[in-house]
Amino acid sequence: MPLTFHIPGPLREFTSGRSAVTIEPSPATLAEALSALWKLFPGLRGRILTEQGQVREHVNIFIGDEDVRYTGGLTSRISAGSDVSIVPAISGG
Repeated sequence: MPLTFHIPGPLREFTSGRSAVTIEPSPATLAEALSALWKLFPGLRGRILTEQGQVREHVNIFIGDEDVRYTGGLTSRISAGSDVSIVPAISGG
């Protein structure tokens, strides 16, 4: 079963305008899933990860409804058929 990444509007310029990207077969961890995403769209990597390979402070990633900051970060396990949402922080006033 495939894994689906949901891409927010500000990052769609790096995915040729796509709002969703499917990875098949479904990787076992978030790190493996992101690696597969970078192969398709290498420009996304620097927008999501720091130079040290950590998720940027202003980017939240959810596997289903779970924030990966609380489930193991890049080592978070992914079930087949999961949805992964990339959510940049929004600020303003």
